[in-house]
Amino acid sequence: MDSEAKKIQGDAGDKPVVADPKWDWHPDVPLVNSPIFIWPPRPLVSLKSLASNWIELTGRVVFLVAAILSWLLLTRTVENVGSFNAGELGWIAHIYIRNMLLLIVMAGAIHLYFFRYSRQGKELQFDARPLVKKGRMFTFSNQVHDNVFWSLTSGVFFWTFWEVVLLGAQANGLAPLLAFGDSVAGSIWFVAMFVLIPLWYSFFFYWVHRALHWPPLYKRVHALHHRNINLGPWSGMAMHPVEHLIYLGSVLIHFVVPSSPLHVIFHLQFNVLISIFSHSGFESLLIDGKKRIGMGYFFHQLHHRYFECNYGTDEMPWDKWFGTFHDGTADATAMVKERRRQMYTAKPGQ
Repeated sequence: MDSEAKKIQGDAGDKPVVADPKWDWHPDVPLVNSPIFIWPPRPLVSLKSLASNWIELTGRVVFLVAAILSWLLLTRTVENVGSFNAGELGWIAHIYIRNMLLLIVMAGAIHLYFFRYSRQGKELQFDARPLVKKGRMFTFSNQVHDNVFWSLTSGVFFWTFWEVVLLGAQANGLAPLLAFGDSVAGSIWFVAMFVLIPLWYSFFFYWVHRALHWPPLYKRVHALHHRNINLGPWSGMAMHPVEHLIYLGSVLIHFVVPSSPLHVIFHLQFNVLISIFSHSGFESLLIDGKKRIGMGYFFHQLHHRYFECNYGTDEMPWDKWFGTFHDGTADATAMVKERRRQMYTAKPGQ
């Protein structure tokens, strides 16, 4: 996707590109946005970019497989899904335990591989500094313990809360339900939803994330997540409960758009698992010296280092349009630092 985007959007021209020297490793810079939303539109290029996320072993493929297994093996066979009658609420506990185990397995395995046992060493690690073991800003004064606590308590609770709300609504006719095979158009829409959910996530995430950087919300809510300047897989879901409620609330779109329980499960698991992958701190998982699956997300790693940039994802060019895009170069770092200086030194009312 990046190479295709660079061909279309161009590079830095004749000016030499100097990467930000603060990173131990980084992908090629300058970073560019996905070509999906280029102007004028190029449908074939956009389709090729979308397809590349699904025809290779990517995070999205992993998330879809996890959602299908969760639905077929761990949810569909549970009795009384959607019932809120006393004595029939075991399905809620079932979903809670499943979500807890999935988060532990995914974040825990990635943490053990990259950090506890260092199976990849420092190769493809953006910031090779160790995670903080003694820091007063963290709960329990330990970054990993802090991240695990907030992920497994507040994170799993609100993940389960929204899943129960949506599955209950669909089961009781309060949300439009879609089934594969009901019609040709419905079947096409059923499949298309898996492609569109990540795009909705990108749209929703940018605007919610900008709101969370509003000073009152940032200080009381989002600052907890930004304790993590250097990242590990448990950092992704380490959020204040209010942020968990808002971030996972993107699933409310299913009250409007016809979908199935599988779409709801995939949507929420996408939100959770993409946060684990994108905060892993390593660009890719290497097997036999080859990149097998994309992991960390340098675009977002830049946000955690410099705060006032890259609020969204590179799939939609919101940061480009609103002047908050950091492309990984030294010039972009200087620009962001100057903007931060002006923001923090501005007098009230200016």
